Amino acid sequence: MNPSDAARLLDAADFAARKHRAQRRKDPEGTPYINHPIGVAWILAQEAGVTDVAVLQAALLHDTVEDTDTSLAEIEARFGPEVRRVVEEVTDDKALPKAQRKRLQVERAAHKSPAARLVALADKLHNLRDLDRCAPQGWSVERVQEYFRWASEVVTGLKGTNVVLEEKLQQLFEARGLLPAGP
Repeated sequence: MNPSDAARLLDAADFAARKHRAQRRKDPEGTPYINHPIGVAWILAQEAGVTDVAVLQAALLHDTVEDTDTSLAEIEARFGPEVRRVVEEVTDDKALPKAQRKRLQVERAAHKSPAARLVALADKLHNLRDLDRCAPQGWSVERVQEYFRWASEVVTGLKGTNVVLEEKLQQLFEARGLLPAGP
């Protein structure tokens, strides 16, 4: 990685940290939210072998538009059109009901760009590992299992993206008694 790439990644990490500064994860510890996008980028770099800086930046920024006051125009102005496109592809429209957002993730998974598919896989893997570690406050065992079922449907649409991430996700699904998804 050259110094310019490192600066671009650190800029995205700093931007995301500032945007998510007041947010916490829903786990019992109330983990700082920024740990999630950093974890998604780490999975891509360390486990999936991703070196594309734009993909790693998008991983760091993937929840900023959905969960903060950040606009896609702001992402594009600071990080460029490529990062904006990936962030846009993985951003849910919070104006829609939750059930519709979840359904759209399943329906749109197979049609995402390769970069967005990588971010989506790493995002699901990080979230599922967190759920496996401990459920968010107020989540029943059934709700956690339903999240795993839904995530397996999304991941089915992302198959053929990265064998390492897909195998790690499949191991989590099988540990939950979910049958391997079809081709």
